[in-house]
Amino acid sequence: MKVRFTSDFFLQYNKADVRIRNKIDDCLRIFKRNPNDMQLKNHKLKREWIGHQSINITSDWRAIYKEIKEGKEDSIAYFVALGAHKHLYK
Repeated sequence: MKVRFTSDFFLQYNKADVRIRNKIDDCLRIFKRNPNDMQLKNHKLKREWIGHQSINITSDWRAIYKEIKEGKEDSIAYFVALGAHKHLYK
C-alpha cells in the first residue's frame, strides 16, 4: 500500500514533540509493511470520520487516514489528521 500525507497532517506532525514524532515514524514504518499489524490497532471510524480509519501512535495519539483504491489491486492510504484522541474526536 502506498502512503501519502496531507499538508494538515504534516502541520500537526511538525508541531508534535520529538518523542511523538519518533513514535509516528515507527508506526508508519510498521504500517507500510503491514497496515493490519496488531500493535497499530487499525480500526474504522464512525460519525464525523466515517469512511476513514485510525491507527494508534501512543495510548492517546492517533493518525487518521482514508484508503483510496487505485486501479484493480493498488490502494493509497492518505493520512489526513494527527493528534491526541480528545482533539480528533470531539
